[in-house]
Amino acid sequence: MKNKTIAVWFSCGAASAIAAKQIIDKYSKTNDILIVNNPIKEEHEDNRRFLKDIEEWLQHPIIQAKNKDFPNASIVEVFNKRKYMSGIKGAPCTKLLKKHARYEFEMNNKIDFHVLGFTFEEINRQERFNIFERSNTINILIDNKIIKYDCMQILRKSNIKLPVIYSLGFPNANCIGCVKATSPTYWNLVRKTFPNVFKQRAEQSRIIGARLVRVKGKRIFLDELKSTDRGAKIKSWECGIFCNTN
Repeated sequence: MKNKTIAVWFSCGAASAIAAKQIIDKYSKTNDILIVNNPIKEEHEDNRRFLKDIEEWLQHPIIQAKNKDFPNASIVEVFNKRKYMSGIKGAPCTKLLKKHARYEFEMNNKIDFHVLGFTFEEINRQERFNIFERSNTINILIDNKIIKYDCMQILRKSNIKLPVIYSLGFPNANCIGCVKATSPTYWNLVRKTFPNVFKQRAEQSRIIGARLVRVKGKRIFLDELKSTDRGAKIKSWECGIFCNTN
């Protein structure tokens, strides 16, 4: 393959970092590689440190792509403007700050192939992206049968510190207080580790009328959640393509 433009969508997570590395190693000599990140204000601040570390490791710039209508890239601003936080149609933050930002970037950059950090255990997600979004993808992690744990190990062996958010018990490097989450276990972890974020989500969701957490099958407001409420193991929320859980 020669003279193609390949866009790697870097999410500040371990998997997309390894996808970027493998794409550069395999295709950069004869193709133009764009590594693109959709920054989100409410992500953990250490995500920016991780991005800089990956940029240095790859010896390749990472481009920022934002929705021009939301220059601050803030999910709180999206919720206030849309008066909606999360529901059966997903979350507006993903749609506006990730997907629409990607669409705008595509309008200004001719992209031949897209690369996302889907690992081998996420084949279904990759297939959904190909069906509902774009069919022109290079599925480098899946093709090489690389799982998320492998990605973390590769980074550790390269002496790259993983984003702090992983060490706090969260399964991904998404926003703190992800509104796609309904697990009381997750929200109580947010309350314990980031009490100010929990307070902000609780207050905003009460104003908007969004019952974000589910306890024993019933949707309740965050300010009704007891610190003793527990659910199943915290799942991984996908942010950037579809609003769902894995």
